[in-house]
Amino acid sequence: MIDLKTEKNKIKNKIKNDNILKALKGEKVDRVPLWIMRQAGRYLPEYREIRKTVPDFMGLCQNPKLACEVTLQPLRRFDLDASIMFSDILVIPHAMGMDLEFIPGKGPVFHDPIKNLKDIDNLKLINSNQDLSYVMETIDLIKTGLNNSVPLIGFSGSPWTLATYMIEGSGSKQFSIVKKMVYENPELITKLLDKLSDSIIDYFMAQINAGVNLLMLFDTWGGILDLPRYKEFSLRFMDKIICKVREKVREQNIENNGDSKSDSNSDGREIPIIIFTKGGGLYLSEQESISPDGIGLDWTMDIGDARKIVDSKISLQGNIDPCVLFSDKSKISKEVDNLFEKLSGNFDSRFIFNLGHGILPQIDPDKVQHLIECVHNH
Repeated sequence: MIDLKTEKNKIKNKIKNDNILKALKGEKVDRVPLWIMRQAGRYLPEYREIRKTVPDFMGLCQNPKLACEVTLQPLRRFDLDASIMFSDILVIPHAMGMDLEFIPGKGPVFHDPIKNLKDIDNLKLINSNQDLSYVMETIDLIKTGLNNSVPLIGFSGSPWTLATYMIEGSGSKQFSIVKKMVYENPELITKLLDKLSDSIIDYFMAQINAGVNLLMLFDTWGGILDLPRYKEFSLRFMDKIICKVREKVREQNIENNGDSKSDSNSDGREIPIIIFTKGGGLYLSEQESISPDGIGLDWTMDIGDARKIVDSKISLQGNIDPCVLFSDKSKISKEVDNLFEKLSGNFDSRFIFNLGHGILPQIDPDKVQHLIECVHNH
């Protein structure tokens, strides 16, 4: 028997432009969906005006009204197919008790980096609804502001990427401290990665319950590892997160709806998960093996080659070099044409356009507008 109340709620909550969700399921899309990593941020003058009103970056992340406003700014300017909540990957180690400061000109700094087992044991296993309640409040405000116009993307850094900052104490060029731990004391860093994985699983479930429509797992520094270490210290923990989140979503659906064996979403995949390993183009087969819904590509990988490697049931996202936006508009148009030409013969609906990494703060917003028009014209 059809539950009319449930059916009405589905209609009421239907997203008007759901092309990105369709692309992640392999369904027919009206146009190639597009969003841009760091689409809310320093390249927008309206963001810089808001940034002046808070003393530091964490103050902005922890202010739900301002974080919501920043999230919605690019949607007012550009015809984007998704929104991504404004936050930072390092809110998790901060919530776990680490002393985090964003220093102008240097970036994030942990004044108490992880050095030993005691430091790891002292880390709090977070309850996201309490310890990161400001993120959940931000999501709630964004969902109201979007009014079901486009999907909302939630995200986290991967355990490995969070661990690099927590051990190095800041960003790094060589990552010698964290790599030293990988080789000298793999059991220690594994304990940290396990603890981070559990916190990320809790964080993702809280985001899902707050209303996000899909999730991104940013493995920004996975590409600094060779293949054996990538599989051991990065990939297997992303696999753990994906499997556990799907399991929890499935259990939640059964709890809410009874026996859902006949439900097409009973495997927990109605909340798609995209993974993105910067510098990970050589490890696509390994990334495919953990069955994400989508794989993000940086600009170093030929997307046509990637489509031949990755199972056609997994969507690809990417991957023009962000620095292309320094070019004139004719060059930007040509780069977009080249990307679609590489997909020619391999193209299906499982494609989401994005840059190969985050948009740079020096970029002219007019160039972004032109890029979006070029993609949507395809």
